This record gives sequence, structure tokens and C-alpha cells, in this order.
Amino acid sequence: MAEVSAEARIEAPAGRVWAQLTDFASYGSWNATHTGFPAGGPEPLEVGAAFQENMKLMGFPAEVTWTVAELERERLLTTRGKGPMGVMLGMRYTLTPEGRATTVRIDGEFTGAAVSLMAARLKDSAATALDESLRRLAGLVS
Repeated sequence: MAEVSAEARIEAPAGRVWAQLTDFASYGSWNATHTGFPAGGPEPLEVGAAFQENMKLMGFPAEVTWTVAELERERLLTTRGKGPMGVMLGMRYTLTPEGRATTVRIDGEFTGAAVSLMAARLKDSAATALDESLRRLAGLVS
């Protein structure tokens, strides 16, 4: 298993951060691993909604089928996915309002036999991508 996380304080209210985070049409403008949604993002955004995403992980293209596992508007979005080679993924976005700012934390988890072969490299690549994603997200909403 490989687990990664990143956190940033963004100088924008949680509502504005959430609106950008869940605007799937512009997801690629901040998410560093995203390359496309073949059939669009989850519509409507609700627990159980499934969607496909094309991503780039460690420089390689990957197709992931996601399902929304938890949803609390302006606070929490958790998705669980299945990628290539039996890799299972989990992404959890947590927003914590702090006055006019918001702390955003992203936790990612990767499991499966293929992960054990490349766990260290995957963790480094994913951590870099999460940090870059939060930097871009902050730039869009601040």
C-alpha cells in the first residue's frame, strides 16, 4: 500500500474552494494528474455516482473508474476507484473553514499487488502531484 497526503491553507472561503474542486469541467486546470473525463464528471454529484477519469500517474496514462463514497458539501469528498493492473485507489478531499480561509487536505491511497513493486516511486510522484494540485487550486480561488 502507498499512502500520500498534502495540506494547504487557501485564502478563500470553503464555498469558493468547494465550487472549484467540484467543477469537473475545469478539473484539469488545477488537478496535476487529470487528463480527462471521457463521459464527464459525476452527474449528479452524490454518494454512489460513478465516473471514469483518464489520469497520468508516474508519467504513464491510466484509466480509473471512480465511485463517490462520501460527500458532505463544502466539507468532504471521498472517491474510491479501480485502475489498471488491479490497483485500487482512494482520494479524500477535506475542507476545514478558518474564517475567510480554508485548509484543504488531500489524502490518497493506492493498494494492489502492482503497488508493492513501485510503492516508493508512486508515493514520491503522487505527493509531488498533490502539492502541485493544491498550489494550482489556491491560485484559481484566491
